[in-house]
Amino acid sequence: MFLTDYAKALNTTGAGLYGEPDCLHGLFAKQPAEYLAPGQALFFEGDEARHIFEVIEGTLRVFRIISDGRRVITGFLHAGDIVGVSLRNDYLYTAEAITTAKIRRLPRRQFEAAVASSDGLRQDVLARVCDEMAAAQDQMVLLASKSAEERICTFFQKYLRRALSEGSLQPVVELPMSRQDMADYLGLTIETVSRTITRLIGKGVLNVLDPTARHSIRIERPGMLAQLAGDDDDCIDMRRDLQAQGERRRH
Repeated sequence: MFLTDYAKALNTTGAGLYGEPDCLHGLFAKQPAEYLAPGQALFFEGDEARHIFEVIEGTLRVFRIISDGRRVITGFLHAGDIVGVSLRNDYLYTAEAITTAKIRRLPRRQFEAAVASSDGLRQDVLARVCDEMAAAQDQMVLLASKSAEERICTFFQKYLRRALSEGSLQPVVELPMSRQDMADYLGLTIETVSRTITRLIGKGVLNVLDPTARHSIRIERPGMLAQLAGDDDDCIDMRRDLQAQGERRRH
């Protein structure tokens, strides 16, 4: 499966003493970069899982095609994400570029040999797999128990947190994926996604900054967004994060 750690604040190439990498990203540092055009697949479901990939730039969608032909998106990959670590034989899904993407690949055997020889890398892999399992559980709760509005608010809240953690001074989220992508990820129809976003705009919760592209969303009322997502604890955390960003702007 893919990993959702986007490796903020990386200040080194990931090399430790004697040139040995001290984090998983360091394993990819010397690999050549490759580019994917929008709509181009990195790999297909069922392909032999020969490589581990690091996303350097751009966004990819990860999906499966179920028996009735419908597409189910299980996640999105962004800069810093690593995909394929917890797989063994075959890729269980297709990874496809949404935007122009830049990636590096590492042969699985080389990756596994490096991890086997480093306690630090083994701990990093374990931590990432645990994070991935927690994210999968969150997604199951999202699809099983939340309403359409709660799902969409949770989605926006997740990307707002990401923007703030990456240093954004404004509550603006950039969503390169389409409304159909959002629908396939949230288990909704595109009509439901569009109606719900329109309703949230009417409530003053958010605003679309670029009506033509519809990819830049400003969260006008982050506290209300957290409440509508059905997560009281997240509402408190969101206020704390926004207060911290306000302090940064003043200084």
